[in-house]
Amino acid sequence: MDAESNDSPYAGTLRAALADLLVEQGAIHDERVAAAFRLVPRHLFVPLVPLEIAYTDDVVLMKRDETGVAISSVSQPTVVALMLEQADIRPGHRVLEIGSGGYNAALLAELVGPTGEVTTIDIDEDVTTRARESLDAAGYPDVRVLRTDGEFGGPESAPYDRIIVTVTAWDIAPAWVEQLAPGGRIVVPLRFRAQTRSIAFDLLEAGSRWRSLESRSMIICGFVNMQGAGAAYERWVPLHGELVSLSFDEDQESEPVPPEWVLDQPKASAWSGVLMNREEPLSDLDLWLASTLPGYCVLSAEPRALKKHVVAPVPRWGASAMASSHSLGYLTSRPAPDTDYVELGAHAHGPAAEDFAQLLVDQIRSWNEHLRGGKGPTLRVDPASPPPDRLPPGFHLRKKHNYLTLTWPPA
Repeated sequence: MDAESNDSPYAGTLRAALADLLVEQGAIHDERVAAAFRLVPRHLFVPLVPLEIAYTDDVVLMKRDETGVAISSVSQPTVVALMLEQADIRPGHRVLEIGSGGYNAALLAELVGPTGEVTTIDIDEDVTTRARESLDAAGYPDVRVLRTDGEFGGPESAPYDRIIVTVTAWDIAPAWVEQLAPGGRIVVPLRFRAQTRSIAFDLLEAGSRWRSLESRSMIICGFVNMQGAGAAYERWVPLHGELVSLSFDEDQESEPVPPEWVLDQPKASAWSGVLMNREEPLSDLDLWLASTLPGYCVLSAEPRALKKHVVAPVPRWGASAMASSHSLGYLTSRPAPDTDYVELGAHAHGPAAEDFAQLLVDQIRSWNEHLRGGKGPTLRVDPASPPPDRLPPGFHLRKKHNYLTLTWPPA
């Protein structure tokens, strides 16, 4: 595409440097994706920031709601690249993007080429207006931009070979599956048990009474939440004067919560002997704990809570935890003899503190022995209509429209 009148050699240099960085970091392996990043002028989609910021590997916030919560952004290039790689876009594909902004749609247009089609939709009129103007300015007038609720997809241009969702979804909308072509793929940031992963799902059982999806890859990510009919929000429970909070998923409304000052009760600790490099991600362990611990939730703490020793060190994004009406336990760590490593363990408070700490440690050891280093879990999505006894074995979560089944192949 040609947008030379709105571009400059300096912008092109910054764009090339960003693409090279994404390749070097391993976010991009497909040269076609790298070529798209070198071509699409990102600065035209974030016109209120300097060129240097436009080509930094960071998210650019575009809009907040009346409470200050971010509801629209141009995503971090690393995340955009990883999701495009997950989607495996090919020339001639028909693609639906749910959650607009323009930049990702332009990259998609480069990947599908002149024989493909791209439709991008958003519920927010400000977003679709900005996307339309930016796409035209960047030289992508053929991208279709629609203002509509993403929960219902884009039936006018269906079926789609690929559907890419660029907002956090709590469930897979039936319309998305219905509008997917045979052999199609959905890439969606899906939240379950207070964790969000960009998951590439392939369509299965297209000839049966229901259409199921099975994951092909998972990547930790973060996006603004979906709005409209598909909106769902986490349940936050404050503790210790709001210095600490627990996050539960929407389907956990009935889960009991501990007393607000449970962290003042005597503490029990247990250590697993499992060492982790400080750079090694905890994401698979967190997901394992989410699928095995009763009362699973995520504990987050303000920096003041750490300074006051209300809680032991926890990751800044939160720690896996388990809660009941009287007790609370959570994942933590302590320095190992080798300073590059930490030992995983658990702290717990309340009448069941010793049991909670030991159960957490037992599951850490089980993950370490049987799953660590494996290819990670697989997630299958089946419509809620089949009876539960038809579901494959694994850990089951009942969502609004579907059952999710999480399985763990051994390492």
